[in-house]
Amino acid sequence: MDKDEIINRISRLRTRANLSARALSMAIGMNEGYINRLETKRDFSPSIDVLLNIIEVCNSCTEEFFYYNLDNYNEDMKIIKLLKNTNSTKKNAILTLLEC
Repeated sequence: MDKDEIINRISRLRTRANLSARALSMAIGMNEGYINRLETKRDFSPSIDVLLNIIEVCNSCTEEFFYYNLDNYNEDMKIIKLLKNTNSTKKNAILTLLEC
């Protein structure tokens, strides 16, 4: 994941959390223009600590943030949870169905 994708995901999480750039900046303890500058100028990257704070304030988790498809994360996790307790025979039947 490159810097632009990280910034895009921050913007998407912020929007999904219904936070303005200013509100998110203040919530993570940065100056009020921090997120706006990050999203518009893209001339720097957030530190790991700042990124983790952004993820938390936006009610997300690192697994979701770095998941290959942010839009499908919740649905994919529901499927994985259901499959955890499924026996091998049923898993193979599901695979066969999905591969058709």
